[in-house]
Amino acid sequence: MAATPESELQRWQQAAGQAGDAAKGQGLFQQRHGGEWSCASCHGQPPTREAKHAATGKKIAALAPAFNAERLTDSAKVDKWFKRNCKDVLSRECTPAEKADVLAYLVGLK
Repeated sequence: MAATPESELQRWQQAAGQAGDAAKGQGLFQQRHGGEWSCASCHGQPPTREAKHAATGKKIAALAPAFNAERLTDSAKVDKWFKRNCKDVLSRECTPAEKADVLAYLVGLK
């Protein structure tokens, strides 16, 4: 069964044991966390348009699902990119609550 942005949000809210907080997710997305990059460094702010990877210059399609229907529709890809990007931004994996917060922010962008 294909995932939806809403089912991915629900999956991580369930794992976290709490609702995602879009305001916290926006803060997490925009801020640098002691490193060189934030999520917004590559995905743009807001992440509603095509952007470029900060190091490689590779084009990155809009991250917000309302602006890119393919986003957040494959659980394996969601897991892969959270793992990779959280390590780049936070120097660790994101917690389930952080993932739920970021997803609440992304799903809420219209």
